[in-house]
Amino acid sequence: MRIGFDNEKYLKMQSEHIMERIQKFDNKLYLEFGGKLFDDFHASRVLPGFAADSKLQMLMQLADQAEIVMVVSADDIEKNKVREDLGITYDNDVIRLINEFTSRGLYVGSVVLTKYAAQRSAVHFQKRLESLGIKVYRHYLIPGYPANVSTIVSEEGYGKNDYIETTKPLVVITAPGPGSGKMSTCLSQLYHEHKHGICAGYAKFETFPIWNLPLDHPVNLAYEAATADLNDVNMIDPFHLRAYGITTVNYNRDVEIFPVLNAMFMKIFGESPYASPTDMGVNMVGNCIVDDEVCREASNQEIIRRYYQAIEGVARGTRNAEEVGKIDLLLSQQNLSVTDRKVVGAARIREAATNGPAVAIELPDGKIITGKTGDLLGASAAALVNALKELAGIPHELPILSPSAIAPIQTLKTEYLGSKNPLLHTDEVLIALSATAAENESSALALKQLPKLKGSQVHSTVLLSSVDRKTFKKLVCDLTCEPKTF
Repeated sequence: MRIGFDNEKYLKMQSEHIMERIQKFDNKLYLEFGGKLFDDFHASRVLPGFAADSKLQMLMQLADQAEIVMVVSADDIEKNKVREDLGITYDNDVIRLINEFTSRGLYVGSVVLTKYAAQRSAVHFQKRLESLGIKVYRHYLIPGYPANVSTIVSEEGYGKNDYIETTKPLVVITAPGPGSGKMSTCLSQLYHEHKHGICAGYAKFETFPIWNLPLDHPVNLAYEAATADLNDVNMIDPFHLRAYGITTVNYNRDVEIFPVLNAMFMKIFGESPYASPTDMGVNMVGNCIVDDEVCREASNQEIIRRYYQAIEGVARGTRNAEEVGKIDLLLSQQNLSVTDRKVVGAARIREAATNGPAVAIELPDGKIITGKTGDLLGASAAALVNALKELAGIPHELPILSPSAIAPIQTLKTEYLGSKNPLLHTDEVLIALSATAAENESSALALKQLPKLKGSQVHSTVLLSSVDRKTFKKLVCDLTCEPKTF
């Protein structure tokens, strides 16, 4: 795999830049942390070399200077909002994140319930957190937010919110998902800190779009594709261009809200520390790209993957055609076709040759392996077995699955669990392989190749079951599917 990003340089440069920003204020900075702190696979896909936990590693370098405040909307708790990527509710994710942070030596100071209105589930969640020894603060809805600055920056607005007691120079404000109220929490704290005689600062850390890459750079376009459902649009920061004569990239929501933020800064401090949305950012990612061509190609591939996710979502009823149209325009802009994703063509060719569902896997070394539906295995399972054979150097004609391991699974499925499909899914074939490995050296060797599948590209000519999808996700493979059944 070719590397396009220097992760070590990033960790050093990013932590140093944040420390410099802290010094510009009264040694107190509220840093709004956007995106994922854990498992940022989007960033690692479009910036090959970027570690999925880079942002977490960076924070760990600042552990003695930082504390984390978790923010979650009481409305989201009441509605049992779920993180789609993990399938868990926001309240449970808050506790998961707290445990993840503390296990790595990071200090979580408190949780803030925003949009609090004594919702039943929010009250229960507060009691649950407090029983775990976690401090909880409440922030309330402010009439006219965010436009009514005179009310917002007053005792009737931010003044009604609880003041979050913090002890570290760097306060990282993060949340389980968008719309939780991170920015409002930061600004509320600036108001309260000012009342306490502390001129605290605010900054924003968003990985994308990358401010010092061109507007039409594939890395930035891949971000647009990833956020097609949020109506995010990359745009030139007009405030930065006017103030400095320098072209930088931001996204529409930050540009649109900046005049309001500026007015809030003026009302709190009497002046604004920033001339533009770009000024507020601390992101150093763009300075750590070491091979632009590699990142461009990786980002183009991400746009294609996002297109497939969108059309699959439409087929499943979870996405809308408007999202597909937006990503389709990005494909046209980049002169891309879905067949520029190599596994797409390979899977389609295998399907045409066998007149049945097919799956193609591109291994990290670039070699493509395919699988078709057979008498014992589904196409995904067959492709997975063939890929493991290839990685282990096992001849294709040599069987590595024992019939005695497969038969009981098929019996369980059809006779006891009521399934009409005896073919093994990917998880079942791995169980069968594990059972065979105890007595077959080749099977054991194949099983040891599983970690080598990380980063592989997978394409199916039909929609896959949730079981197969989860297996490829656990193996850290990038999966796309044609939006059809055979």
